[in-house]
Amino acid sequence: MSKVAVVYWSSTGNTEAMANAVADGIREKGGEAVLHTCEDFDGSKVAEYDAIAFGCPAMGDEVLEDTEFEPMFDGCKDALKGKNIALFGSYGWGDGEWMRNWEESCKEAGANLVCDSVICQEEPDDEAADACKALGASLL
Repeated sequence: MSKVAVVYWSSTGNTEAMANAVADGIREKGGEAVLHTCEDFDGSKVAEYDAIAFGCPAMGDEVLEDTEFEPMFDGCKDALKGKNIALFGSYGWGDGEWMRNWEESCKEAGANLVCDSVICQEEPDDEAADACKALGASLL
């Protein structure tokens, strides 16, 4: 059975809801999903998982949350080379620039993005939740 980490940061609960849907998709396909907030994950844990889904909302001027999530993610980058990952997050405004920049950063680190990233505006609706489940399933 594949073991997949779902690592996220959420302020309003929107990205947390997405993380739970990602975990549901992993479990529905027969994998083991382990949810982590970014406070309890770091680069030393990357090797424990077959794949990782990272979730962070857009903050400020369409950037990753910079006090907790981004430092944790930067600490994981060296361990992500060749690792299957997927990205998700919510936003309140803009056009998804933070996600495009984040995807590029992952590619530069050598990570394998296994599917299109999932973004949704504000609270995830049924369509976004289904996309998150599919994202989770794609990691197996």
